[in-house]
Amino acid sequence: MRIAKPLLRLIEAFQRLPGIGPKTAQRLAYYLLHVPQSELEEFAESLSSLKKETVLCSICKNVSEADPCPICSDEGRDETAIMVVEQPLDVIAIERTGKFKGFYQVLHGAINPLENIGPDEIYISDFLDRLNNGNSEVTEIIIATNPTMEGDATAMYISKKLKTQDKKLKITRLGMGMPTGADLEYADETTLKEAIEGRRRM
Repeated sequence: MRIAKPLLRLIEAFQRLPGIGPKTAQRLAYYLLHVPQSELEEFAESLSSLKKETVLCSICKNVSEADPCPICSDEGRDETAIMVVEQPLDVIAIERTGKFKGFYQVLHGAINPLENIGPDEIYISDFLDRLNNGNSEVTEIIIATNPTMEGDATAMYISKKLKTQDKKLKITRLGMGMPTGADLEYADETTLKEAIEGRRRM
């Protein structure tokens, strides 16, 4: 049976998204056939404006509507601590806990040689430049990359870079609350609170 071309294009578009296989893509496409046209147009407008109306914060690289982002612009934050995370979703997860009042650095990934992702493909150099350019108030770097092989490799790389720069920084890693192989964005608030409170020196 031939699938109508507009449906086929939508199915193929859905399949390009992470975690969506052929069957799920088909279900989503056929579901949208029954959605009112006004809702479809609103959905299309949301997609169209996604990149047009967002920017990466020039300081922390978080996704925002303004540059600098609301967190970097907040004068009430703790200037002595920066938490390094892999993805913008990790910032949201940690902010939900209310346990961290410092600033962030979003790497947008982790070192992964199998995927040809090295230190230059993520925002590590930007972070190091940030520390070298007027962040004298910073006394602690909390490395909150995911407890995976890639996250651990990224944490070790950053830690070594910071130590070779001879900065008198306290470098810590999230504590034992996070199970190995887990992603921060999926962790519950209690687990994240324990991980922040139980952070250890690297």
